Amino acid sequence: MNITNSLLPRVELESAPQPTAAVIWLHGLGADGHDFAGLVPELDLSNCSPIRFVFPHAPSMPVTVNGGYVMPAWYDILGPDLVSQQDAAGIQASERAIVALIAHEVARGIPAERIVLAGFSQGCAMALHTSLRLPQRLAGIMALSGYLPLADRLTAERHPANAQTPVFMAHGTQDPVVVIARGEASRDALAALGQPVQWHSYPMPHSLHPREIADISAFLALVLGPAA
Repeated sequence: MNITNSLLPRVELESAPQPTAAVIWLHGLGADGHDFAGLVPELDLSNCSPIRFVFPHAPSMPVTVNGGYVMPAWYDILGPDLVSQQDAAGIQASERAIVALIAHEVARGIPAERIVLAGFSQGCAMALHTSLRLPQRLAGIMALSGYLPLADRLTAERHPANAQTPVFMAHGTQDPVVVIARGEASRDALAALGQPVQWHSYPMPHSLHPREIADISAFLALVLGPAA
């Protein structure tokens, strides 16, 4: 089966020719794949082997919390607290689309254990949800300014392949969109399951901090250093 035609549209950048690793980076609600593509030149990748960065575009759909306005979204947001009502079907549909992107990178010659799944905000939720259920081990998980969706299902649905995969979690102390308590609760839920988590907080709202960019660079060097 040729999955190329059914893949999400995306922006792709390579840090150097012939990449041997990949970062699939999921944007937040209402944004698109271009949102973080401009960050790549700001990362210090000098200690990494060549990386292909993949920034997919989420499909557009009506978002309940925004009055049904149609915008790019990985799933519907049904309420402002994010977790009391959740769009499980939408989350699972995006999970399948993200798994297809991972399979596409593997088919292109990059093994799963050389792939990082990253996301911001709603993209962070999808990165956590998808990676922890994936039956192939990844190199790492980057969870930026988001939360763990469908947390009550994780123990039953978690796959052991990524039970020890390092997770980089970052959050702004003044985040009004996904309050830091939501991120801390997600961190604690993962830690309770034995997941190795690096937690970082920064004095910022729902955004990126310069120190965070340096910390992301260090994490990528840790998990995607030169190929053996």
